[in-house]
Amino acid sequence: MNYHNKLLEIINELDARPKLLLHSCCGPCSTTVLTFLVNYFDTTVLYYNPNIEPFEEYKHRKSEQIRFIKEFNNEHITFLDCDYQNEEFRNKVKGLEEEKEGGARCAVCFRLRLEKTAEIAKNEGFEYFGTTLTVSPHKNSKIINEIGALLESIYGVKYLYSDFKKKDGYKKSIELSKEYSLYRQDYCGCLFGKSD
Repeated sequence: MNYHNKLLEIINELDARPKLLLHSCCGPCSTTVLTFLVNYFDTTVLYYNPNIEPFEEYKHRKSEQIRFIKEFNNEHITFLDCDYQNEEFRNKVKGLEEEKEGGARCAVCFRLRLEKTAEIAKNEGFEYFGTTLTVSPHKNSKIINEIGALLESIYGVKYLYSDFKKKDGYKKSIELSKEYSLYRQDYCGCLFGKSD
C-alpha cells in the first residue's frame, strides 16, 4: 500500500476540520508533518517518548518540540505532555536489547507509543490519531502503519495513515530544522540503538 496516497485519500474525504492527536518523537520530525497537517486538522501534539535516554536528552528534545510549536505559532496546534515512563519502555523491550536498530525492539517501541496515543485519543474524544515517525528514512512505515491499523480496530479511533518521508518530506524537515535552529539528535532515542 502507498501510505502517502492513503493519507491524501483521507484528506480528500474530509468535510470538516477533525481533531487529531499526533504522537511526535521530536521537534525536527514534527516540522514537515505539522506544516502539512495544519491545513486539514486541529492537531494536538502528544509528547510520549519513554524510550529516550538519558533523561537529560529526553528533556532537551521535549523543550525543542515545545519551542518549535511556539515559534511556528499556528492556532490549529496545541501541545500535550506525558510523564517520562522509561521503566515501562525498559520492561517492554526486555530480552530485545541486542536486536539491531530497525528490528523487533523498534516494533515494540512503536506499538508502545502509538498505543498510548490511541488510548488518549479515545478517552479525550479525538477523531484521529497518528504519528510523525514515518518522516524518518530510518523507520519502517509499513510496520508503523500496520500497528496503527491494528490499534484503530482495538480503540475505535481512526488512524491517520502516512508516509511523511515521501515528496521530500525528510529533506524538508532538515531544511525547517535549520530555519528554526532546532537541535537534531544523532540517534533515535534508546541507548540500545545508539550503540549500533
